[in-house]
Amino acid sequence: MAAEGRLARIATDGHYADSFEADAENEVYDEAKERLVRQMLQEIGENPEREGLRRTPLRVAKAMDFLTSGYELSAEEIIKKAVFDEDVKEMVIVRDIEFYSMCEHHMLPFFGHAHVGYLPNGKVVGLSKVARVVDVFARRLQVQERLTNQVADALMEHLGAHGVAVVMEASHTCMMMRGVQKQSSTTVSSAMRGTFEEDPRTRSEFMSFLHK
Repeated sequence: MAAEGRLARIATDGHYADSFEADAENEVYDEAKERLVRQMLQEIGENPEREGLRRTPLRVAKAMDFLTSGYELSAEEIIKKAVFDEDVKEMVIVRDIEFYSMCEHHMLPFFGHAHVGYLPNGKVVGLSKVARVVDVFARRLQVQERLTNQVADALMEHLGAHGVAVVMEASHTCMMMRGVQKQSSTTVSSAMRGTFEEDPRTRSEFMSFLHK
């Protein structure tokens, strides 16, 4: 359908959707998803027909398609479209990549920054593609530990680097809004591959750049 195709293109191009509102008064974006959202609203005691909620099922359906668009994307395709031969031996680091994901246990958001480094092996990848690879895996139902490893494995496999390092720092709303309700807590996870795993000096150099 037209709306679905448009959002898919927006997600694939790495941009945020301009609007998740209805394009027309009677627009149906995804009948099955919208029906489920309506049922959920009723289950929690709301009236899905009241003015403020009438188009909420459509908005949620569009938003969920965007937030889980990573299932339709390929890290391999993203990387291999932007790999260039370069005689570069020094470490390449992209810091402070914003990411937003959803905890698979509660379907609540977690968000933060990813720091990615790699040691080229005769090839470099476009810097924006590193951020795109993070989004490929972040826009799925996730746990932070798996997300960190998936980014590292994808870059290691498809870039052919000597080594890859990924550190992610995130705040989890499932801890902030419910449960222990610790609003200031952050979770840090790391994944080291190749030289970063084998050589403490290389790993230490990478970590030193994250605190400058």
